[in-house]
Amino acid sequence: MTSDAFSRLNALHQRAERWVRRLRPYTWLWPPLAFLAGALSFFLVDRQQTLGAVLALGLLVAWVLLLSENLIGRLLSRRGYSILPGGVTAFIAQMIHQETLFFTLPFILATTVWSSGQALFTLLMIGCALLSILDPLYFRLAERHRWLYFAFHAQCVFLVVLVTLPIMLQLTTGESFLLAVLAAVFFSLPSLVHLLRPKGILRWLAMIGLTLVLAVVAWSGRAWVPPATLWLTGSALSPGFDAAAREPRGEIALTEQALKDNGLYAYTAIRAPRGLREKIYHEWRREGELIDRIPLIIHGGRDKGYRAWTHKQHFPEQSQGDWRIDVMTSTGQRIGVVRFRVGEKPGDVKQADGTIRAPGGLPGLDVSRLVPGL
Repeated sequence: MTSDAFSRLNALHQRAERWVRRLRPYTWLWPPLAFLAGALSFFLVDRQQTLGAVLALGLLVAWVLLLSENLIGRLLSRRGYSILPGGVTAFIAQMIHQETLFFTLPFILATTVWSSGQALFTLLMIGCALLSILDPLYFRLAERHRWLYFAFHAQCVFLVVLVTLPIMLQLTTGESFLLAVLAAVFFSLPSLVHLLRPKGILRWLAMIGLTLVLAVVAWSGRAWVPPATLWLTGSALSPGFDAAAREPRGEIALTEQALKDNGLYAYTAIRAPRGLREKIYHEWRREGELIDRIPLIIHGGRDKGYRAWTHKQHFPEQSQGDWRIDVMTSTGQRIGVVRFRVGEKPGDVKQADGTIRAPGGLPGLDVSRLVPGL
């Protein structure tokens, strides 16, 4: 290595350390900015805008740089170059973890069905986001519990793939989830190495077996993970439907006899990234028992959500009780739910009047009313 090259690299490292020292007082700004970027991507990517894809691409580029940092450092070290100090790399890693967690949080919050196990996953992600901004806890984790730190890192990789691939590549929810699981399992290998410290053949076999178990458990738990880029924007129940206008029509009391005579339409509007084409299902359940599972094909890109419906014509003899329609992906992730109760007399039940109702919370928010020009 020439002295000029060494001097230039050393100057670059010193410059990086100076920038880190200057930025540290303003690190509190990074999480809210990342959350704002995620919220903007959440609202704008489905309005035929490129901002969401650009933000997602920037996030992936940052992750590639972070994941290649150790490899680049080893290559530089072998050639006689100095590498960045540990404090600098830890600071960069923390910034990217914060960016990942707060960028993806709006998607996770908006697509969570809070009455299901998805709420536990979302609360865990909120906890991870808080951990990333609490410096004493974060750096203690990084220094003293490396296997947990690498597991934290793998979880962030999972979120990046889960949220960004449907936006950028129009992959289905199932495809993105599978790739997210594979990526998370791959990047959890350093965690397993630090935990098991394999030296003999048995330890290595145990680590491989544990890796396979993690992959199976992660895939089996997909029902607990929100479909990060699919969410319900409206739903309705009605006795009739205008297929040309794609709108529910009519009004009926939700009694046992009325449903046997007329059947019932379930209308759902589902928002998805533009260019996405995905199969979903309406699962009709009575008292938790699956009665019908009807497939639908949705297309992304419509501001108010893709309008789809199913018509249940045959109700069981004993149809009184609590019903729900689970809107599910083909891999078993719940997008939303429509609930109703069937009774015996009209006065005991509500009307299915075709009124399209937006869900509460972030999915039902119409950002065009808040931001002029959208």
